[in-house]
Amino acid sequence: MIQAPRKTLLASATTCALIAAAPALAGGLTLYEVGTADVGLASAGYGARAQDASTVLTNPAGMTRLDGSQLLLGVQALYGKMDFSLGAGTSPQLGLESGGNPIGWFPGGGAFYTYSLSPDVKLGFALTGNFGLSVKYDDGWAGRYYLQKATLLGISLLPSIAWKATDKLSLGASLNVMYGIMKNTVAVNNIFGNPDGQLTLDNNTWGVGANLGLLYEFTPGTRVGLVYNSQVKLDFSPQAQFTGLAPLLGAVLNARGLPGATVDLGVTVPQGVMLSGFHQVDDKLALLASAGWQQWSKFGKVDVGIESNNPVGFTTSLDFKDTWHLALGGQYKVSQPWTLNFGVAYDSGFQDSSNVSPALPANAAWRFGVGAQNQVDKSFSWGVSAAYIYGGSLDVNKQATVPYLLGGRGNLVGTYDPRMLFLAANVSWKF
Repeated sequence: MIQAPRKTLLASATTCALIAAAPALAGGLTLYEVGTADVGLASAGYGARAQDASTVLTNPAGMTRLDGSQLLLGVQALYGKMDFSLGAGTSPQLGLESGGNPIGWFPGGGAFYTYSLSPDVKLGFALTGNFGLSVKYDDGWAGRYYLQKATLLGISLLPSIAWKATDKLSLGASLNVMYGIMKNTVAVNNIFGNPDGQLTLDNNTWGVGANLGLLYEFTPGTRVGLVYNSQVKLDFSPQAQFTGLAPLLGAVLNARGLPGATVDLGVTVPQGVMLSGFHQVDDKLALLASAGWQQWSKFGKVDVGIESNNPVGFTTSLDFKDTWHLALGGQYKVSQPWTLNFGVAYDSGFQDSSNVSPALPANAAWRFGVGAQNQVDKSFSWGVSAAYIYGGSLDVNKQATVPYLLGGRGNLVGTYDPRMLFLAANVSWKF
């Protein structure tokens, strides 16, 4: 009886470190969509397009292709549909609530700026976020002891520089200063018919990484880009905030010094490599492609420590796999001001689709994009785009190690059917 609450806390702390970025669905947990024209291309040519200031994020070396100073602002609205269908194996004590739609609408976007220090040296800066999201289930849903609501966001500041080493080769680098935001809440099983309590972990922190880029132009209309994104370590240190505990459970946790204890959670935003290509077929048509790899197996290893009167430290290792990414797309000039973008991409799964966690309802996915850009004049352009992400069907089969009557989370069985829609717009100025 005394050990069950302790195990519940450790499991909750570990789970909360991994949850909120899940609805990105593809490429592990990272979004390619930040409100730019890449939304309509489904990320095809991500590191080789280099047609506007968003290249500060996608490949800093691409800044050498931009004249003067440029500013791009992108905004987007994401709508996620990820309903959960309960299965017959769910513990009856958990009830029949499926949790509603945990995502709904979520905003995003970014700001990107480039400056010509000289014809061969460019500076850039970006403020954007492509890691994480927020999820919120109904309070009384059957999986409340696994997750109620969570936010895990990484907002990046990207000071950048690019150098045109030769007529064909450009090199670039960015410092990725990431501000991590985490807030997670799970229900606590008070047992004996008592209403649920809650455990909340809330903390912000900074992490630093680097992005390195190379752009090689075989001809003015054919180029390849290679980008490496280093890992970023986010070391969260929230305090365990318990509310609504039953007297007996509260006494047990207080005796162990767990309420108010610092929970150290080391989360790794993984490293990745992307190879992209751009080829201008004729005056109207260009073809784009990308292939990438991300080390999501590293994200599955989370350092956990609890600083109380009985300190505990361990590393939890989830069986995550590295992911790969393929994208194909094109640009077609419909008329002098209008260009049509289109693309399709696939990202491999990072976990077993037959038993995903309700904290991580994401895996392999297809994305389909379409968009249009309007070049109003030499100094101003705007565009709109949309992308649809299909995540297949994901099964949940969680069997609790601690019985429900002893404070365990219960058995949770069911299926997710994840879908996602992005609607984006961008404006760009040249000075």
